[in-house]
Amino acid sequence: MVLYGAPVWSNRLSGVRRCRAKINSLQRRMAIRIARGYRTVSFEAATLLARFPPLDILADMDAKVYNHIRDIRQSGNSVPGAVIVRVRRQERRHALERWRERLQQPQFSRKRVVDAVLPHFETWLKRGERISYRLTQVLTGHGCFGEYLKKIGREATANCHHCEDDLDSAQHTLEECPAWASERQVLVAKIGRDLSLPAVVTAMLAETENWRAMASFCETVMIQKEAAERDRERTDPSRRRRRQRVNHLNA
Repeated sequence: MVLYGAPVWSNRLSGVRRCRAKINSLQRRMAIRIARGYRTVSFEAATLLARFPPLDILADMDAKVYNHIRDIRQSGNSVPGAVIVRVRRQERRHALERWRERLQQPQFSRKRVVDAVLPHFETWLKRGERISYRLTQVLTGHGCFGEYLKKIGREATANCHHCEDDLDSAQHTLEECPAWASERQVLVAKIGRDLSLPAVVTAMLAETENWRAMASFCETVMIQKEAAERDRERTDPSRRRRRQRVNHLNA
């Protein structure tokens, strides 16, 4: 037996989900541009890196501010500017807490970026440093790494072309690959020997110079990795064809 009104309610829920999916897709593209990331970066990682709270949470925040102020006015009281500011600050705190709670869900908290940044959520949002294209690659793992390039069909294997390791990942590049020993030594001298991503993010947020040191490491190393990838493509037509095919599919 179908309850009266159930199909209509179901259609409304379906419409809300479709609308939310379209909004999230648009926001994800915007956040990826802000964070200078690859188009494959997840919604959660991109919005966190861009310090761009989900639009549904922001919309709910604005609705609560409006309703709160409307209720005060309907009760016959005036609403000074200081009250509006206080209400907005309060609802923004609640909105950011909702965002944090959402990111703490297991399916999101295990992501490389979210896992590293979430313990410093409020500090991360307050920092003014802009994130760079190559820093984003290392933070997300979406970039010129064998592991990622194999996943998207640009490489046949995940091997590191700069050493003998069979897995070239963002963490391998940051912490292990001997090809970048001199660059790593400069970074370690500034932020310490623990190069796990959570420790690196902690150091970056502790001092501006640490942030700059990490950004410099990523810039120096990733430029060389990208140049080496272009050289491999010039000498191996099959690599060029794979790149063109992937670019066509992602266009």
